[in-house]
Amino acid sequence: MTSEAASRIQSAGDRDPASRTGQTGFGSRAQSSAAHNDNEQDDDED
Repeated sequence: MTSEAASRIQSAGDRDPASRTGQTGFGSRAQSSAAHNDNEQDDDED
């Protein structure tokens, strides 16, 4: 999950809170996953 993809998912849920994305909290989980992946990539560069 990239930060850009997570941002799009989060925005979609914010625009339509009644959608499944908005109701399930998937946007925040996507952001968390992207942050985790960013940290993993930083660790790999060392």
